[in-house]
Amino acid sequence: MLVTAIAASICASTLTCDVAAQKYPEKTVRIVTPFGPGGGTDIFSRILAQHFTETTGRQFIVENRPGAGSTLGTEYVAKSPPDGYTLLMTSASFSFNPGLYPKLRFDPIKDFTRIAQVVQVPHVIVVIQSLPVKDLQGLVKLARGRPGEVLYASSGAGSAMHLAGALFGIVTKTQLTHVPYKSGGATTAAVMGGEATTAFNTLETAIALIRAGRLRALAVSTRERSPVLPEVPTVMEAGVKDYEAIGWFGLMAPAGTPLAIVEQVSAEVAKAMATPAIRKLTLEQGATPVGNKPGEFDRFVRDEIAKWTRIIQQAGIRLD
Repeated sequence: MLVTAIAASICASTLTCDVAAQKYPEKTVRIVTPFGPGGGTDIFSRILAQHFTETTGRQFIVENRPGAGSTLGTEYVAKSPPDGYTLLMTSASFSFNPGLYPKLRFDPIKDFTRIAQVVQVPHVIVVIQSLPVKDLQGLVKLARGRPGEVLYASSGAGSAMHLAGALFGIVTKTQLTHVPYKSGGATTAAVMGGEATTAFNTLETAIALIRAGRLRALAVSTRERSPVLPEVPTVMEAGVKDYEAIGWFGLMAPAGTPLAIVEQVSAEVAKAMATPAIRKLTLEQGATPVGNKPGEFDRFVRDEIAKWTRIIQQAGIRLD
């Protein structure tokens, strides 16, 4: 069962813990991801679903509901019963969408309860090995010397890669040209083929090519180095101040989901991310396990929404 010591103490001290929450889960739980199969949300949804199924004896299934920049599946969960049987596994796109889509049919703050951030995934700035750019300052110098001629590939307009590049242009005061593709894999192919100068890939989409020596990693986008590529500096270590772009995947529930259930699931996420086999698998995907508490995740999401809404407005990006 997902009943934890934390949830039990809440019930004992307040005597208000819902009976159904104490027995949770009693039936199949759906983890909805607003993206198609194969991406990071899908991968980590399935890792958690398998773990939850094994530890609870109840079925946890993954349901892919892609469309409209992840807003369709997200809206579906927002309007689902707040009983703990429909959860949302989402990504950093959740914090972009309020700025990108002013007419969202859900409120990303009021309509959801944050459960736990599952993992953090840095972006990695890559170039082809033959490009005469050996470090990040070399890329900045190239962009300043050739305004508009440095092309950066992304997995689509409004994607994490697009916005990571837009932020880079803002903080370095350079004019980069965005070239959207259909996937993270297509962006690395574009860089290797000379169609683009650089890309701000999430690490899992580029790590194999970096390790194979086919792409050069200039920097990672988080404040701390990635344990997967410890030799690669952060953007700030490489001399670009005030730059941070965090890729992440996290679990949420519809607003109003009983606190006992939220606490139980959050504790189980933390347990999963501390499991040696899952930690190893997570690192192989280029991600860093997190598994934090609901309050911590809530503060993080609110800060990310405020940050990216401001950046989207500053960059003049709209996807209406």
